[in-house]
Amino acid sequence: MPVGVGPWEGPWPREPDGGLPAHLDPNLLREGDRRNVVDAYRYWSHEAIVADLDTRRHGFHVAVENWGHDFNIGSVIRTANAFNAAAFHIVGKRRWNRRGAMVTDRYQHEHHHPDVQHLLQWAREAGLPVIGLDNVAGAVPLEGYPLPERCVLLLGQEGPGLSPEAVAGCDVLLEITQHGSTRSINAGAAAAIVMYQWALRHL
Repeated sequence: MPVGVGPWEGPWPREPDGGLPAHLDPNLLREGDRRNVVDAYRYWSHEAIVADLDTRRHGFHVAVENWGHDFNIGSVIRTANAFNAAAFHIVGKRRWNRRGAMVTDRYQHEHHHPDVQHLLQWAREAGLPVIGLDNVAGAVPLEGYPLPERCVLLLGQEGPGLSPEAVAGCDVLLEITQHGSTRSINAGAAAAIVMYQWALRHL
């Protein structure tokens, strides 16, 4: 079943002066809109969607360490879009596997940091605490922790988790309480849980 909608049916929307509303894309009206966007943004231009999202971005940033070209980064970024994060940050290799993002990265603001220290310095200058998510010694349970409205949520890559430099530099380390036999859960799933926890507190 095709995603989205086909060409606009009937006369195109017009402003009082007869012009096309600035947020609409004539090519999408003509050819249809098959993008993975909510219905409210159907036929909107990419630039108009980003501008509208910018008026209501939330206070948290999402940062991911990228040392091994982890496919899960895309899933994290897609979830950051779903919760309208202020921006996402890639730490380490500039190139990352974008397939899992399903093009949602185009609607967000991306920052690159060559290493963890660069991210930590950026966060300090922005006045944002860095909150690491990993089940390491000394981590505090995520459940019940008062996540601040403005912060950086830092996640490691699948498998090794946060690097030692990241663990040492975070203002606090949180872990998701688990009840089964596996040592850890998927990085993309962990990101979704912590963002949802942030939303429960602030939205």
